[in-house]
Amino acid sequence: METALYPVGDCGLLAVCGSEIDEGVGDKVTALDAAVRAARLPGVVETVPAFASLLVRYDPLHTDYDTLAAAVQPLAARTRARRHHGGRTVTIPVCYGGDYGPDLAFVAQHAGLTEGEVIRRHTAPKYRIYMLGFLPGFPYLGGLDPALFTPRLQNPRTAIPAGSVGIGGQQTGVYPVASPGGWQLLGRTPLQLFAPDRPLPYAAGDRIKFTPITPAQFEALARKEGTV
Repeated sequence: METALYPVGDCGLLAVCGSEIDEGVGDKVTALDAAVRAARLPGVVETVPAFASLLVRYDPLHTDYDTLAAAVQPLAARTRARRHHGGRTVTIPVCYGGDYGPDLAFVAQHAGLTEGEVIRRHTAPKYRIYMLGFLPGFPYLGGLDPALFTPRLQNPRTAIPAGSVGIGGQQTGVYPVASPGGWQLLGRTPLQLFAPDRPLPYAAGDRIKFTPITPAQFEALARKEGTV
């Protein structure tokens, strides 16, 4: 699929690189993001990569859509998807089950697996962060074991604790702040992932590796992080 450009309001350009959640499409988005940032185009404020598209925000007092599209189009034409090996791998400790992960038993039953096997399969991959959204710092992760695909809750919870790790359909992710939500909760991390006065520990294109911890380890880390 050729990259298609569209205006978004009076200060955005959307470059659509595909139509599905796919490693190859994600690689193309990542490569185009790098090319646009490296070009330092006048008026560009920020770039926001998503599953299959890149939003380029610009200052309409310094440039306009037509000017920006004329600069981005050749960059997109020259950009080829390259297997993305860059970025960091961020390890996130998770206490699974019990009060930390009230839906672990349901996910296990739905998958026809033991709870221990669900934890093993959930902690096995290094998940690619395709995009951040929904909440500040919420990472949408690709690479979930298909055996763990689980539908969202029919009735979303009105309050989910910060740090909760869940599954929603074919994806897994982490709630960095307390919020409503409808994902199946497997566990919780004691780490403070989002704080308004410091940068996130990860970005789109990085990888996340979950590692299991005990309730005692959770409490010790929570005290250290100040998330008790």
